[in-house]
This record gives sequence, C-alpha cells and structure tokens, in this order.
Amino acid sequence: MIECTFERGTAANLRHVVVDALLIQDNQVLLTRRAERLREGGKWAIPGGFMDRDETTLEAVMREVLEETGYTCEIEQLLTVLDKPDRRGDDRQNVSFVFVAKPIAKVQEHDDEVTELKWFPLDALPAAAEMAFDHLEIIWEWIKENDEGLDK
Repeated sequence: MIECTFERGTAANLRHVVVDALLIQDNQVLLTRRAERLREGGKWAIPGGFMDRDETTLEAVMREVLEETGYTCEIEQLLTVLDKPDRRGDDRQNVSFVFVAKPIAKVQEHDDEVTELKWFPLDALPAAAEMAFDHLEIIWEWIKENDEGLDK
C-alpha cells in the first residue's frame, strides 16, 4: 500500500498500479522466470511491473516487456483490469492492467529481474505451483476467450 496525505491533511492508503503483458505467438506464451531475490522468485510469470510516474499504461507495459524480455512489442488489446484486494500472491493490493501484445523484435537482453525466458505452448503450461501470483489464471482467461481461434 502507498501511504499518503492529501492537500487537506487527510491520510490514505492507496493501491499500486501495475501492468502485465501476455506475449502470444504461434499458440505459445512467453514467460519469464523471476529472480530468486524477488517476491515469488524462481517462479514463471508473465512480464510486467509497476507503472512509473508520468507514463501511460501503454508506455509502461511496452517498457516492462522490453526490460524483462528484450522484445519490442505491439499492444493488441487490453485483456482485463484486475482489482480484487485479495489477489493470490499480492501483498500490496495492486491494480493490474493486463494487455495482450505481439512481440516484434528481440533488441536486447532481459534485465536482472529475470533469470530465464521460455516460450510455452498454450497446451503445455507450467504447473500452478510453478507460476507466480495469479498469472496462470490470466493465461487461462485469454485461452478461454480465444479458444475458437487457436490452432488445434
């Protein structure tokens, strides 16, 4: 939670804004293995992170994808906004804007928050215990919405 005081002296605990990206290509999703020093370290996750001041959600998600995967990307759609205060693995009550993105070009290496990148077939995802936060459920939501368009 973010503790702040408003202009009139009123105190408040606010929630963080984060962005996440499903990078989908050829019926595969790109996942990152989180560095051990991070919360949910060692687990697979979709790329994402905190939105910086003075950037839009689109700018934030493209920056996070570049930092964590090395890929530039094109945003295809806003999949969902997750705002439940009791999200699994979330101790900060983050509000997450989840986008679907198309990878364009690998232009650099990933940052030190990631130890490994791997493309997973949508029908061979990691087990729930190997996934960070509620990211597996996010992928399942996308699959459910796009089931008819997937190559069988």
